[in-house]
Amino acid sequence: MHRVFIDDAFGDAHDDHAATPTEQAFREAMSRVPGAVHVVTTAGAAGRMGFTATSVAAVSDAPPTVLVCLNRASQVLPVLEANGVFCVNTLAGGEGALADVFAGRTGLFGTARFRSGGWTTLDTGAPTLVTARAAVDCRLVKAVDAATHRILIGEVQALAVGAEGDSLVYKGRRYHAL
Repeated sequence: MHRVFIDDAFGDAHDDHAATPTEQAFREAMSRVPGAVHVVTTAGAAGRMGFTATSVAAVSDAPPTVLVCLNRASQVLPVLEANGVFCVNTLAGGEGALADVFAGRTGLFGTARFRSGGWTTLDTGAPTLVTARAAVDCRLVKAVDAATHRILIGEVQALAVGAEGDSLVYKGRRYHAL
């Protein structure tokens, strides 16, 4: 297999047939891949928390199932797993500030993050963003470890489809409306 890497010092592409990609080279490559931006939330006996994610995907439509990836070191992970529910809220194009709140870039943590945005709930009780382009309310059915992350698989319990319009995308280490 022919591989191309970015030279970290000069930004030049070079061929390398033997080297394993570094974490930095991998991150650089992934920064070129646009991803929809979501706020994933949970609520229940273990608490109310949320985080920003781009590693979200549909798994199946029969039954409707999605996956979310979360770093195993995250303080949100044990809360989400104990609650057994989560909601994937796809952000509108102008909601970069909200994404930053839930990404931990503003210093807010836990329930304080929910002071930003308007929230309601669907079937599971996980917070649902009223301005979400789509909200996918899930019951956690499986968790699988992969490298530094846990892949959380949720069976969809309810959906909310928001207004048409731009969605927030992350590419090149910044937000874009698409």
